[in-house]
Parts: sequence; C-alpha cells; structure tokens
Amino acid sequence: MFAIVEIAGLQYKVEQDQKLFVNRLKGDKGGKVSFDKVLLTVNGSTTIGAPAVSGITVDAEILDHVKADKVIVFKKKRRKGYEKKNGHRQSLTQIQITGITGFDNNKTEKKAAPKAKKAAPAKEQPAADVENSSEAAE
Repeated sequence: MFAIVEIAGLQYKVEQDQKLFVNRLKGDKGGKVSFDKVLLTVNGSTTIGAPAVSGITVDAEILDHVKADKVIVFKKKRRKGYEKKNGHRQSLTQIQITGITGFDNNKTEKKAAPKAKKAAPAKEQPAADVENSSEAAE
C-alpha cells in the first residue's frame, strides 16, 4: 500500500514507516503533521484523484530539523576580473510516515492468490508406436 502525496509543493511516493526529507515544515521536533492532498492511492486497487483523493490523509511525525549539504554557486567572467562565490544550505525536515488513513475495510483486504493451473496428463504412446520403437532398437 502506498500513496502519492503533495508536501510543501513537491510530490512524494510514501509508504508506512518510511523516512524522508522534505522542505522545512512548521512544527516542533516530535510533533505530528497530517497531509490531506493525496493525489493517488494504491491499496489492492488504484484510486486517482481529480485533483486529490477525498477522505484519505497521510499522517507523519517530525523527527528532526536539519540543513542539507552546502551548494557552492560560483560565477565568473573570464578576462574581466569578475568572480562571485556564494553558498547555500537548504533547510529540511526529516519526517516518518506513521500511517495512511481513510481506506474502506473492503478495499484493504488483499486479493486471493490465483489458483495454480493443473498440469496436463502425460501423453502415452499408441501401442503401434511402442512395437515399432522396440523393433528399431534391435
């Protein structure tokens, strides 16, 4: 079971107990957040929203607020003496998906495994062929 949810303007494919980094969210460490803009759900059957699936929410817990690695932005124009160097660290929030709620109980049941096909019975050689094969062996 998974869902595609929009978090802070970006779309993420999320599952139960998954950890991911998203752009900085308001909230304290250890706090709970809920996302209701679910674009697609797959739980035995696929449900596509137009634009969002109603009644489905994704619940998560804020684990930490961190900064990403520094990205260096360097601009230069050759032979002109122009050089500019800037750095940027994006603020991120690490969250853990605690659950996807709002499914009907009928839809959450897994489909039964398909039945195995019976093997075709082995073909027996006609009696005439058996006699011919013993004569050929002699």
